[in-house]
Amino acid sequence: MENATNTNHRAGFVNIVGNPNVGKSTLMNDLVGERISIITNKAQTTRHRIMGIVNTPEYQIVYSDTPGVLKPKYRLQESMLEFSEGALTDADILLYVTDVVEDPEKNADFLARVAKETIPVLLVINKIDLLKGNEQLEQLVDEWRKRLPNAEIFPTSATEKFNLDNLKNRIVELLPVAPPYYGKDALTDKPARFFVTEIIREKLLLNYDKEVPYSTEVIVEKFDEGDGAIHIMAVIYVERDSQKGIIIGKGGEKIKKIGIEARKDIEQFFGKKVFLELFVKVEKDWRNRENKLKAFGYID
Repeated sequence: MENATNTNHRAGFVNIVGNPNVGKSTLMNDLVGERISIITNKAQTTRHRIMGIVNTPEYQIVYSDTPGVLKPKYRLQESMLEFSEGALTDADILLYVTDVVEDPEKNADFLARVAKETIPVLLVINKIDLLKGNEQLEQLVDEWRKRLPNAEIFPTSATEKFNLDNLKNRIVELLPVAPPYYGKDALTDKPARFFVTEIIREKLLLNYDKEVPYSTEVIVEKFDEGDGAIHIMAVIYVERDSQKGIIIGKGGEKIKKIGIEARKDIEQFFGKKVFLELFVKVEKDWRNRENKLKAFGYID
């Protein structure tokens, strides 16, 4: 542990912000090196701030992935926006992620706040593999320079792993000299149950259409880990009886499929055999109910 306490050790909080669907979760997983943020092509999959921690003897980087910034439609989204706005106040480095297709004016208010930041801001323009050539990229970089004049710009492709090493190196250079904030063996500050709920939610997002996945919440009610296996019981909460029928599917087919897919990923995540039981319960209009949002961890 001698290195962890040396006077040159660097440590800091790097917060990843941006609009939904620009690839923040993919980027975070590449930076952390573990699949700890759920990735789907549907907007709004990250509801909590997720911390991923990178440790070497010389430094510790604490990453958090925030919910995509959007105008709130219901109380749950207000709580999610508070997480993202909080990310501006407690970071050492801010990673603002955009891509080559999104409309930057979509969230001009939030962008204006980022432009006023005094901490280092690294602007990541993701998905540049979709561009047709350098000219398009140069034009895009010029436009972003006007919006965020103090930011350093990193054109990247998270899926192609392009320019990620340069981004990682710059983050390390910008870290303040400080002792580690967490144990040097830590990967995340989230408990094991949290990742079980994330994996189940990902399967809901992938297997159901429209509003249904966004009306669900997953709570792990039992997590018993033995030497050879983990026994998990989880409840999927929905807002209406009709949604319960959709989640379960004809003859229970759909819920069985969710269970099989989730169990495989959970086994891979923990490296152990998993027994997973899933139940579906109706909790009417939970996204607008303060007491339920508190119970589900969205409001302190």
